Amino acid sequence: MSQQRVLPQSKETLLQSYNKRLKDDIKSIIDNFTEIIKTARIEEETQVSRATQGEQDNYEMHVRAANIVRAGESLMKLVSDLKQFLILNDFPLVNEAINQRNQQLRSLQEDCDKKLVALRDEISIDLYELEEEYYSSRYK
Repeated sequence: MSQQRVLPQSKETLLQSYNKRLKDDIKSIIDNFTEIIKTARIEEETQVSRATQGEQDNYEMHVRAANIVRAGESLMKLVSDLKQFLILNDFPLVNEAINQRNQQLRSLQEDCDKKLVALRDEISIDLYELEEEYYSSRYK
Protein backbone atom coordinates (compact mmCIF):
# COMPACT_ATOMS: atom_id res chain seq x y z
CA MET A 1 0.00 0.00 0.00
CA SER A 2 2.85 2.33 -0.79
CA GLN A 3 1.48 5.62 -1.94
CA GLN A 4 3.54 7.56 -4.51
CA ARG A 5 3.47 11.24 -3.69
CA VAL A 6 3.66 13.84 -6.41
CA LEU A 7 6.46 16.26 -5.61
CA PRO A 8 6.63 19.83 -6.83
CA GLN A 9 9.15 20.49 -9.59
CA SER A 10 11.66 22.15 -7.26
CA LYS A 11 11.66 19.19 -4.88
CA GLU A 12 11.96 16.75 -7.78
CA THR A 13 14.92 18.71 -9.13
CA LEU A 14 16.52 18.75 -5.69
CA LEU A 15 16.11 14.98 -5.34
CA GLN A 16 17.64 14.49 -8.79
CA SER A 17 20.63 16.62 -7.79
CA TYR A 18 21.03 14.52 -4.62
CA ASN A 19 20.98 11.39 -6.76
CA LYS A 20 23.61 12.83 -9.13
CA ARG A 21 25.84 13.85 -6.21
CA LEU A 22 25.56 10.34 -4.79
CA LYS A 23 26.53 8.69 -8.06
CA ASP A 24 29.40 11.12 -8.70
CA ASP A 25 30.87 10.69 -5.22
CA ILE A 26 30.67 6.91 -5.30
CA LYS A 27 32.22 6.86 -8.79
CA SER A 28 35.02 9.11 -7.54
CA ILE A 29 35.74 6.79 -4.61
CA ILE A 30 35.78 3.71 -6.82
CA ASP A 31 37.94 5.32 -9.54
CA ASN A 32 40.49 6.68 -7.07
CA PHE A 33 40.68 3.41 -5.16
CA THR A 34 41.19 1.50 -8.42
CA GLU A 35 43.97 3.87 -9.44
CA ILE A 36 45.68 3.49 -6.05
CA ILE A 37 45.66 -0.29 -6.52
CA LYS A 38 47.09 0.11 -10.04
CA THR A 39 49.83 2.42 -8.74
CA ALA A 40 50.81 -0.08 -6.04
CA ARG A 41 51.97 -2.60 -8.65
CA ILE A 42 55.68 -2.76 -9.32
CA GLU A 43 56.43 -1.77 -12.90
CA GLU A 44 59.15 -3.00 -15.20
CA GLU A 45 62.28 -0.93 -15.63
CA THR A 46 61.55 2.37 -17.30
CA GLN A 47 63.59 5.40 -18.24
CA VAL A 48 62.65 7.04 -14.92
CA SER A 49 64.74 5.99 -11.90
CA ARG A 50 63.08 3.88 -9.19
CA ALA A 51 63.38 6.67 -6.60
CA THR A 52 61.71 9.19 -8.90
CA GLN A 53 58.99 6.70 -9.83
CA GLY A 54 58.48 5.90 -6.14
CA GLU A 55 58.07 9.58 -5.26
CA GLN A 56 55.68 10.11 -8.15
CA ASP A 57 53.61 7.07 -7.10
CA ASN A 58 53.64 8.24 -3.48
CA TYR A 59 52.40 11.69 -4.51
CA GLU A 60 49.72 10.19 -6.76
CA MET A 61 48.49 7.92 -3.93
CA HIS A 62 48.30 10.89 -1.54
CA VAL A 63 46.28 12.91 -4.05
CA ARG A 64 43.95 10.00 -4.77
CA ALA A 65 43.53 9.29 -1.05
CA ALA A 66 42.64 12.96 -0.54
CA ASN A 67 40.08 12.65 -3.35
CA ILE A 68 38.56 9.60 -1.62
CA VAL A 69 38.35 11.54 1.66
CA ARG A 70 36.76 14.51 -0.14
CA ALA A 71 34.18 12.21 -1.75
CA GLY A 72 33.47 10.60 1.65
CA GLU A 73 32.95 14.00 3.25
CA SER A 74 30.69 14.94 0.38
CA LEU A 75 28.64 11.79 1.01
CA MET A 76 28.33 12.69 4.70
CA LYS A 77 27.14 16.18 3.69
CA LEU A 78 24.67 14.54 1.32
CA VAL A 79 23.28 12.42 4.17
CA SER A 80 22.91 15.56 6.27
CA ASP A 81 21.14 17.35 3.40
CA LEU A 82 18.79 14.38 2.91
CA LYS A 83 17.91 14.33 6.62
CA GLN A 84 17.21 18.05 6.53
CA PHE A 85 15.09 17.63 3.37
CA LEU A 86 13.11 14.84 5.02
CA ILE A 87 12.55 16.81 8.22
CA LEU A 88 11.48 19.96 6.42
CA ASN A 89 9.37 18.37 3.71
CA ASP A 90 7.69 15.38 5.31
CA PHE A 91 4.68 17.22 6.70
CA PRO A 92 2.42 14.15 7.11
CA LEU A 93 5.03 12.52 9.36
CA VAL A 94 5.52 15.73 11.33
CA ASN A 95 1.76 16.15 11.73
CA GLU A 96 1.43 12.54 12.87
CA ALA A 97 4.19 13.05 15.45
CA ILE A 98 2.45 16.21 16.72
CA ASN A 99 -0.89 14.38 16.96
CA GLN A 100 0.70 11.49 18.88
CA ARG A 101 2.34 13.91 21.30
CA ASN A 102 -0.98 15.73 21.78
CA GLN A 103 -2.66 12.39 22.58
CA GLN A 104 0.06 11.54 25.11
CA LEU A 105 -0.25 14.93 26.78
CA ARG A 106 -4.05 14.73 26.90
CA SER A 107 -3.83 11.29 28.48
CA LEU A 108 -1.34 12.63 31.02
CA GLN A 109 -3.64 15.59 31.70
CA GLU A 110 -6.61 13.27 32.31
CA ASP A 111 -4.54 11.19 34.74
CA CYS A 112 -3.45 14.31 36.60
CA ASP A 113 -7.02 15.60 36.72
CA LYS A 114 -8.25 12.27 38.17
CA LYS A 115 -5.53 12.30 40.80
CA LEU A 116 -6.28 15.91 41.70
CA VAL A 117 -10.00 15.16 42.07
CA ALA A 118 -9.23 12.16 44.27
CA LEU A 119 -6.84 14.27 46.35
CA ARG A 120 -9.47 17.04 46.66
CA ASP A 121 -12.05 14.49 47.84
CA GLU A 122 -9.64 13.03 50.41
CA ILE A 123 -8.75 16.50 51.70
CA SER A 124 -12.40 17.45 51.85
CA ILE A 125 -13.22 14.37 53.93
CA ASP A 126 -10.24 14.98 56.23
CA LEU A 127 -11.17 18.65 56.60
CA TYR A 128 -14.76 17.72 57.45
CA GLU A 129 -13.53 15.28 60.09
CA LEU A 130 -11.19 17.91 61.52
CA GLU A 131 -13.99 20.49 61.64
CA GLU A 132 -16.25 17.99 63.38
CA GLU A 133 -13.53 17.28 65.90
CA TYR A 134 -12.83 20.97 66.43
CA TYR A 135 -16.44 22.00 66.89
CA SER A 136 -17.28 19.07 69.09
CA SER A 137 -14.21 19.57 71.26
CA ARG A 138 -14.59 21.10 74.66
CA TYR A 139 -11.18 22.84 74.32
CA LYS A 140 -12.13 25.37 71.65
